[in-house]
Amino acid sequence: MMYASTGGTAGTGNAPGRGQWSSGLGFILAAAGSAVGLGNIWRFPYSTGENGGGAFILVYLVAVAAIGLPVMLLEISLGRATQKNPVGAIAAIRAKGPWKLIGYLAILTGLGILSFYCVIAGEVLAWFADYGQRTVTGTSMLHGFGAGPSIVSFVLFVGLTVLVVAGGVQRGIERWAKILMPLLLVMMIAVTVRGLLLPGAMEGVRWLLMPDFSKIGWKVVLEAMSQAFFSLSLGMGAMLTYGSYLSKHQNIVACGTWVVAFDTLIAVLAGFMIFPAVFALGQEPGAGPTLIFEVLPKVFAAMPGGAFMGMAFFFLLGVAALTSTVSLLEVVTAYFVDELHWSRRKSVVAMGAATVVLGIPSALAWAGVDPLATVRILGQDGLFSLMDFLWVNISLPLGGLLLCVFASLVWGLDAATREIVSSAPRFAAFAGIWRFFIRYVCPVFIAIILLTRLVPV
Repeated sequence: MMYASTGGTAGTGNAPGRGQWSSGLGFILAAAGSAVGLGNIWRFPYSTGENGGGAFILVYLVAVAAIGLPVMLLEISLGRATQKNPVGAIAAIRAKGPWKLIGYLAILTGLGILSFYCVIAGEVLAWFADYGQRTVTGTSMLHGFGAGPSIVSFVLFVGLTVLVVAGGVQRGIERWAKILMPLLLVMMIAVTVRGLLLPGAMEGVRWLLMPDFSKIGWKVVLEAMSQAFFSLSLGMGAMLTYGSYLSKHQNIVACGTWVVAFDTLIAVLAGFMIFPAVFALGQEPGAGPTLIFEVLPKVFAAMPGGAFMGMAFFFLLGVAALTSTVSLLEVVTAYFVDELHWSRRKSVVAMGAATVVLGIPSALAWAGVDPLATVRILGQDGLFSLMDFLWVNISLPLGGLLLCVFASLVWGLDAATREIVSSAPRFAAFAGIWRFFIRYVCPVFIAIILLTRLVPV
């Protein structure tokens, strides 16, 4: 039987102990914090640099509107309708059959991404500490940075994540989101303004604002679609879980649209924060994944007051990473709280420990001690590349694709529409378009993303 929330069905209130956002703003900042992370400030700039600058950004914006926003509204509405974690949400609609595997896939994806995401975030933490030391003493501590410090910084970042999530929905996640997200935006603007003041910075601005349409090919389109999906935290149950803490009177369309808009703003701002300085100091914009950790330190070294700017940059990058790791851990925590009735503290500590155990091999690989360094699996060289490929390139789009299929065939898009319209009556005028995108457009393009990852073109 299809589950249709109309305000009087199960799911109208949160279960005791689950928590709830105190306001729509709290949800927007927390959900935006989930979406805004290394994908925006690390992955988006280097993808932009590799794929033609302004041309890539233009295609990315179209992908966000055509794929990101529709799936975002779907995840939030399913979470609010059921007031459950990904597994519980699916089970509330169809308790029997294989559909619950979609929820379990989201849980595993969240834990898998968290295990190696915290490794990169730990590296950010180490760079922040290093620039702090440079500012005070003029010396660097990262020379010879090896496996031991890499593991320590990884464990420290997991610990920070655990502390925030242990505080609960309002006192932990929402409270810190209200502090960290405005701080992130202010600091990004400050670093951007400083870069724009450098001689020659306008060349980078022109590169971003004047698309070279000859650069728009199949590869650019695929990369833009993939980046839009990844940067919005779709397909891993984060938006579904955060949606489950949303009250019935909060407007899903407004909340979802603000999250997408804020995430997109941060991604584009990251481009303006990085590339004008890169061009001004003669560095290579197409440096790829090393742009943040190799190219930018060279930029800061050549910039007056560069040590302080480097410290500010890696601090804000750490803030962005923390808001994302919090949402990843919350997805897993919500499952144990809802389904196994564990206390939040027990769930958070247990999953934090599991993250450390799963992430140590990735931390070792990041530091150069890679057990798979000489082994090529699924076309990937090394353990870290394999983890990124499995969880980001395969699991995320697979989860998003299956969720669209589940909503179309099992939950029913009419039921989903009623859930959205209950708090956003004006959405009824556009509901037909949204259903068309969820039923046909989004699944096709997500399937293309998935297939091209499995069989590169």
